[in-house]
Amino acid sequence: GKTLAAFLFAIDGLLRDALAGGLRAETRVLYVSPLRALSNDVEKNLQGPLAELEEDARAAGHPAPGIRVLVRTGDTPQSRRQAMTRHPPHVLVTTPESLYLLLTAERGRALLAGVRTVIVDEVHAVARDKRGAHLALSLERLEALARRRPQRIGLSATVNPIEEMARFLVGTE
Repeated sequence: GKTLAAFLFAIDGLLRDALAGGLRAETRVLYVSPLRALSNDVEKNLQGPLAELEEDARAAGHPAPGIRVLVRTGDTPQSRRQAMTRHPPHVLVTTPESLYLLLTAERGRALLAGVRTVIVDEVHAVARDKRGAHLALSLERLEALARRRPQRIGLSATVNPIEEMARFLVGTE
């Protein structure tokens, strides 16, 4: 429930742009999970609501929005990685490590330049270790790269202390 709720605002923006004819082929939503299996589940769980939106748009006489979701992890085959840079997903699901790799490559940076929303799931699981420090740095690099400052959303069932998690999520500024 919390993950889908975090996606609702971003999906609404994508849908509105698509119906107005202004949905560009760019990645606008970045979902980062420390758990690779969770990343795959999120992709599958988004496909249902997106298919329903497509059906509702067609039923209302609108063209299908065509909102695409893809996963990019260490297991993603090279052919899919290359295809992703040629035809970017609107929603990219990834891990902290794959985000770092995307930020180090020119094509990866180009893919991420249009990100407007970053959803960090299980924020409590990474905030207090080296992996979290690495993710915090990647989020700052993403912010410097993006055409506009992305909205950051943190998800966790067990955030404590909340102030510390908020500082981790939003960075130093």
